[in-house]
Amino acid sequence: MKRVTGIGGIFFKAKDPKALQAWYQEHLGLPVTPDGYIVLQWGQEGNSGYTVWSAMPESTEYYAPSASPFMINYRVNDLDALLQVLREEGVEVVGEPEEYEYGKFGWVMDPEGNKIELWEPKDAVFKEINKL
Repeated sequence: MKRVTGIGGIFFKAKDPKALQAWYQEHLGLPVTPDGYIVLQWGQEGNSGYTVWSAMPESTEYYAPSASPFMINYRVNDLDALLQVLREEGVEVVGEPEEYEYGKFGWVMDPEGNKIELWEPKDAVFKEINKL
């Protein structure tokens, strides 16, 4: 079973997320979407996708129970199967998987206490992102 297929997103805490995103947009040319994310498209026809870059408020609890100021989101093909294998391997799974219009999400902790997000994207999400 192929486990991780790519990086789906990089999320980190910032003192002023909007100002930081504006800096990255102005100085590095990173494109900010209307809802405040920076979306980096990659690949070529037939094998493409995107990676989300997001500065979040320092007060966010989204990374809990991790105390780290960041979280990496990894793309996967079969979230449920991977979470089952990880449980069998003794990896700490955090919470229950959640599903949204853009895919399914699950979370695990690495040995150093970093929360990792696993994302199984839905095909429709690629059509929407190409409109940006």
